[in-house]
Amino acid sequence: MKKYGVNELRKMFLDFMESKGHLVMKSFPLVPQGDKSVLLINAGMTPLKPYFTGAEKPPRTRVSTCQKCIRTGDIENVGKTARHGTFFEMLGNFSFGDYFKREALNWSWEFLTQVVGLDPDRLYPSVYVDDDEAFQIWNKEIGIPAERIFKFGKEDNFWEHGAGPCGPCSEIYYDRGEKYGCGKPGCTVGCDCDRYMEVWNDVFTQFENDGNGNYTELKQKNIDTGMGLERLAVVVQDVDSIFDVDTICSLRNLVSKISGKEYGVKHEYDVSIRLITDHIRSATFMISDGIMPTNEGRGYVLRRLIRRAARHGRLLGIEGAFLSKLSEEVINGSKDGYPELEEKKDFIFRVLTNEENQFNKTIDQGLRILGDMEEDMNQSGEKTLSGANAFKLYDTYGFPLDLTKEILEEKGYQVDEDGFKVAMDEQRKKARDAREVTNYMGADATVYDQIDTSVTTEFVGYDHLTFDSKVTVLTTETEVVSSLMEGQKGTVFVEQTPFYATMGGQVGDTGVIQTANGRFVVEDTIKLRGGKFGHVGYMESGMISEGETVSLIVDSQARKDTEKNHSATHLLQKALKVVLGAHVEQKGSLVTPDRLRFDFAHFQAMTSEELSKVEDLVNEKIQASLPVNTNVMDIEEAKKSGAMALFGEKYTQKVRVVSMGDFSKELCGGTHVANTGEIMLFKIVSEAGIAAGVRRIEALTGKGVIEYYKKQEEMLQEAAKALKANPSQVVEKIQHLQSELKAVSSENESLKSKLAQGALGDVMDQVVEVKGIRLLAAKVEGVDMNGLRDLGDQLKEKLGEGVVVLAAVNDGKVNVLAMATDAAQKAGAHAGNLVKAVAAIVGGGGGGRPNMAQAGGRNPEKADEAIAAAAGILEGQLK
Repeated sequence: MKKYGVNELRKMFLDFMESKGHLVMKSFPLVPQGDKSVLLINAGMTPLKPYFTGAEKPPRTRVSTCQKCIRTGDIENVGKTARHGTFFEMLGNFSFGDYFKREALNWSWEFLTQVVGLDPDRLYPSVYVDDDEAFQIWNKEIGIPAERIFKFGKEDNFWEHGAGPCGPCSEIYYDRGEKYGCGKPGCTVGCDCDRYMEVWNDVFTQFENDGNGNYTELKQKNIDTGMGLERLAVVVQDVDSIFDVDTICSLRNLVSKISGKEYGVKHEYDVSIRLITDHIRSATFMISDGIMPTNEGRGYVLRRLIRRAARHGRLLGIEGAFLSKLSEEVINGSKDGYPELEEKKDFIFRVLTNEENQFNKTIDQGLRILGDMEEDMNQSGEKTLSGANAFKLYDTYGFPLDLTKEILEEKGYQVDEDGFKVAMDEQRKKARDAREVTNYMGADATVYDQIDTSVTTEFVGYDHLTFDSKVTVLTTETEVVSSLMEGQKGTVFVEQTPFYATMGGQVGDTGVIQTANGRFVVEDTIKLRGGKFGHVGYMESGMISEGETVSLIVDSQARKDTEKNHSATHLLQKALKVVLGAHVEQKGSLVTPDRLRFDFAHFQAMTSEELSKVEDLVNEKIQASLPVNTNVMDIEEAKKSGAMALFGEKYTQKVRVVSMGDFSKELCGGTHVANTGEIMLFKIVSEAGIAAGVRRIEALTGKGVIEYYKKQEEMLQEAAKALKANPSQVVEKIQHLQSELKAVSSENESLKSKLAQGALGDVMDQVVEVKGIRLLAAKVEGVDMNGLRDLGDQLKEKLGEGVVVLAAVNDGKVNVLAMATDAAQKAGAHAGNLVKAVAAIVGGGGGGRPNMAQAGGRNPEKADEAIAAAAGILEGQLK
């Protein structure tokens, strides 16, 4: 048997399925589209759910894909074993009401034995125990002896996901030989050892589960097959694990080379090498699909993967940033199947390096926090780090429990692992509770689910702002109806519409739908599955009925203003690339009649000079009156022409390419001005960060800019009036007032300090000794916390070595301060614990470091009692 490489096997499978009449589709992005049930695509069929349910019409009834997938359920085991990984490729062939079991099973056998060349005698099928049809196909048609066909129960060979489509499945196992076995008597298919590896799974979607365990036959039976590409490569190449197949082994070896640690020599090194190898694959593919490191959702998954990889690099002794070097190897090994990796490589490297550098700072900060926790444990005589603190290190600073344990065990401390688990479970519960409840499709159920999937809408709004068409469907907010009456809210669907539906950041059109007997006001236009445009609004007068021919009239002024902002967004994106660099990528946009918002990948705040350059460049292109042309072409032709495509956007084979002179060229389905001169003016009004590595610009065009400057002028006039100055003198007047305020503030602080010292009097005669440590505890009136700190510093200097405790009554509240010198701390004094106990007496709380701490309280009448208690509290601390 030839030992095919991963890239060869992928192509062989897709070519084979194409020869069987399948449409080979590119892998969908890892970000689910319209599916809230999963954070990331985790199986080959997940992006195809709309086709299985009939919510969308598939491009062909036979489809085949190699889908990139990520699963992080076993992330804690990645590296510890050679089995577990987070990123994998799933080969699949799918039938939507076309072929069924006979074809699916015969083709799976044909591919494995005749195309790949696996030994038929080492392949063992399994079937669901009650699926006699599948058993007969394997036994009678394909010729597998009955004793080599294994029957398993529902847990192993029946696929279902709560309510919805489900059915039995048939898996194919490959016998890898005794060297991979457990050696136990009777070891066979189904054993947990590595000898019998499942390579293919055919799922026969033939039932509907109502959620209560009741199954009915589906009218349209489907086929959903899956085969892990890496697993197949393990079998074909006859290697130990996925980390030994050609492309992944090459990456693994690079990790070894960079770290100087040979693989297969020491278990601890192997764990780190495998983890880094796996995680950098996931991170590279996630970033290529537009996911950015954040603190929630899929962005948190990415951040965790990157940080785990970076930390294990440290454990291997790798110094400095190294993940982008590994990412380049991932790209080189996978770009044949995923050319977008090569297209986005510079951006991927920037994101990885930026996150890695941030983590290096964070982990150093975390080590300092752990040091403070150790110091607190030492002061209190504790030998076990609390579960809450261990979880804080894990959740905030990326310290896995094993790292915290490793560091502390070297110093004789332990970790409350049970407490850590409780904190972890609490977080998971919060995450589960926060997860939206969705239907099988991972979307909220709406009235639109009741509409026949054959209903579609043709958009004619590129050339028309008014159009006559026939009503196909009407709905209220809860049901499909035959007519809408005056006062009712609802949605109107027609055969053809000039109304643009919200897509690509451009908001939907507004306007009216005129009937012979009424008028429907359109407040929004939405796009639904299957190419349906819904006109959402209310019946202002009369009625509208299904089948009626109506006039659709778009609000032309709102559309024109929206087009100005949309075209300006294209100019803005290109200007940002020119000024900031090619790494700038669109991360989202919003285009309305009033303004535009543009989110983009960039790793630091823009300077005023950069903002000015971008604004000037956009206005320059507006004044140049560049022609705006739109061409429809094949997606590949469009990309070759240099048109910019968006991360994660789902494009059809035919796309619209919008060009603005020779300056900007993008794939875009939105509407635009005919000439950039129509935009008139462009003004950036804000630039800010909205997530790690993502910035947001808000801007105005046309009349919006004129209105903006009018408001600015009005505010300037109001400010000048308040300052009793001319507008040209406002800055000078403010500077003068600031100087006056600074002088008054300084004088005020000086007076406060003198008053505090005067109110306290000569307190040195109040100094007492507690177990040989000098203590000065006193109460003062009318001093705020800043004044109290200044006073404390002065008294500590007078005291020399010892402890100072002050309580200040001010505006019905109490501020408490404690300070301890080095000698006092060595004797056991701890300002944080001392102030906490003193503050409790005045009905408050607080704490801080061993050398200085502060607190507040609500009961000023107990201030004297608190000060009197200071000596006893300090005595309890001293050794």
